This record gives sequence, structure tokens and C-alpha cells, in this order.
Amino acid sequence: MMSSKKQKPIDLRNLEPEEKMKYEIAEELGLLDRVLAEGWKGLTSKETGRIGGLVTKRKREQRKTV
Repeated sequence: MMSSKKQKPIDLRNLEPEEKMKYEIAEELGLLDRVLAEGWKGLTSKETGRIGGLVTKRKREQRKTV
């Protein structure tokens, strides 16, 4: 039996920059609808790994341009 956590709706306009980037990448990969419907746990480990890898890559690129 799973405990039911109350899911608060995600406000995409009010996120930390890193969280915002995560959602943007999910959208680019066509996964945003599933994330919004099921949460991050609704993705496969391959999908979350892909998002994580792209977040890391973008952060590295941002540091270079600063």
C-alpha cells in the first residue's frame, strides 16, 4: 500500500533556474506532458539520465560564456 502524498501543482513560472532548465529540457525531449501528469517518477531511468546529462552540459556551457 502506497502512502498518498499530496501533489502540489507545479508553477512553471516560479521555479529555481536549475528546476526551470530541467522542465525546459523535458519539454524539448517531448517528456513534459508525462512529467506534469505523473511527476518525475513517471519517467524511465534512461529518460531522467538524459535530462540530467543535458542539464550538466548546459550548466558547463553557461559557465564558459560568463
